[in-house]
Amino acid sequence: MSDTPQAAQAPAGARKAKLILALIVIAGLVVVGRMWWRGAFFEETDNAYVDGYISAIAPRVDGVVTRVLFQDNQIVRAGDVLVELDPADNAVRVEEIKAQLLEVDAQLQRLAAGIARDEASVRALRAEADRHQARLKRYRLDAERQLALRNQEIKAVTATELDAAIAARDAAAADYQAQQEKIGAARASVEQTRAARTVQQARQKVLAARLHDAELQLAYTTIKAPVDGRVGNRSVEVGDHVQKGQRLLAIIQDGVWVTANFKETQLRELVPGQQVSIRLDTFPGERLAGRVDSLAPASGAKFALLPPENATGNFTKIVQRVPVKITFAADTPAALLARVVPGMSALVEIDLRQESPETAAR
Repeated sequence: MSDTPQAAQAPAGARKAKLILALIVIAGLVVVGRMWWRGAFFEETDNAYVDGYISAIAPRVDGVVTRVLFQDNQIVRAGDVLVELDPADNAVRVEEIKAQLLEVDAQLQRLAAGIARDEASVRALRAEADRHQARLKRYRLDAERQLALRNQEIKAVTATELDAAIAARDAAAADYQAQQEKIGAARASVEQTRAARTVQQARQKVLAARLHDAELQLAYTTIKAPVDGRVGNRSVEVGDHVQKGQRLLAIIQDGVWVTANFKETQLRELVPGQQVSIRLDTFPGERLAGRVDSLAPASGAKFALLPPENATGNFTKIVQRVPVKITFAADTPAALLARVVPGMSALVEIDLRQESPETAAR
């Protein structure tokens, strides 16, 4: 009689084991089916993060920081003054060059007056040369007449008178030649003064360029925000001696997107314009809408500092990843999007069953 309960319990245990096994098989089929279904109609990756434009702010001149006009994580607008450097050295340089320009201006005025004076002298000498030329012409005619009269039979002119006429003619010719030499010298003086003026004008241009550069250097002591955004990564304080090109802070510009690094084997069905479901680790349970904006023109490895060179050494095939830019939908709540910052981790999912944007466009 004791064997009867044990015999009854055996079939019950077997049925329970079979039921559990059946449930396990069904659960396994469901899991496998879901994996197949998602693998066939969805592409997803957790190798994704929020990205954005970050502007590094650095001084264009060396100097000592006198004022810092922003707070950590403050929102700024393009043109807002962020940092001021001591302008004393650059201001002195500007004043020095301005003084040199004033000196050059005075030199140019003096040379212009000298050119005007020398040109007036040339005109006076030309007038005097015209008078000497007229005298030479008159004395030359007198000498020719005296010589003609002397050669006649009657000898109407004495040798003394002829000699005097010839002497007057030669003296007038010498005076005229001397006057021409004076004119040449005066012209040379004018050209010399003009050359000196050209040199000073060239120096004036050089000083004007130096003044412009000095004024720029002075303006660079005031560091302004080039774009709208929010300040971060501050590394400057009052009293710091900063150098040209030294990073002082960063401005994270408005507007972010998601960079998803899909495997190259996942890219076949991805095209710009597809709708994307985005989940951020910061906001669990929130699903944000987005769209595929564009695919990178090369894999991430090609943009590395030292890209791989498969033609050398041993080769191991590795599935590459290609960055895909995904933008947030226009109706994304602004309050939520304002809390999304570059660097956040994301999970993106794309339903491949949606109509292709190119087909929809037709």
